[in-house]
Amino acid sequence: MEFEDLQLVNYCYPGCIPLLNIMRLPKDQAFALAAEMADEHPETTAFYRFGDFINYYELRKNQDAFMYERFIEKGGRPRVTHPLSFVMEGSEYLKEWFGNGQETRIALRDTDPAAVSFTVGDSGADYQRAGSVELLTWDEMKELWRTYGHSVSRILSDRHKQYIEVQLWTETVDAAALYRRDGRDP
Repeated sequence: MEFEDLQLVNYCYPGCIPLLNIMRLPKDQAFALAAEMADEHPETTAFYRFGDFINYYELRKNQDAFMYERFIEKGGRPRVTHPLSFVMEGSEYLKEWFGNGQETRIALRDTDPAAVSFTVGDSGADYQRAGSVELLTWDEMKELWRTYGHSVSRILSDRHKQYIEVQLWTETVDAAALYRRDGRDP
C-alpha cells in the first residue's frame, strides 16, 4: 500500500454532525453547545469533557495554538487555527468512544500535504500531560511509516499508542474526496 492510500477516519457520536470542531464557534456558542451536549449525553465518554468545558476550552485553545505554531515552524500552511481531527486507518477504541456512530473516511491522497499534520497518539492527552506535542509533517510521517515497514500497527506497537491522530488544517473536507471513497460522482 502506498502512503497516500492510507485512510483517514473521523468519528462522530450518533445524532451529531460530522466534521465539525467546537473550537471554531464563537466562545459563547461553544459554551452553550458544550452544555447542551453534556446534558443530552451524560452517560457517554465522548462528552464527559464538555461537563467541565471551562477547563477543557482553555486547554484545547492552548493546545491548538501550540500545534498551529509548531506546524508553521515546520513549514506547514494551515488555513484555519483549529483543525478537524481524524485518525489514520481508524481505531476501534475511538469508534467505541464515539458510540459506534458515523464514520467519515477519506484517502490521505485527497488532502493537501501542506495542510495536514500527524501525532502518534492523542494530541490532547500529550499536551495535557507534557505541555507539548510531537507534531509530524506529511514528509516526517511518511518517513516514519517507511521506517516501520509500511505499517501503522508497528508504529503504534513500538510507541505504545492506540492510534495516529491526523489534524486537517482546512475549513472543510473536499466533498469530492468523500464521494470518491465509495465510487460515486460528486
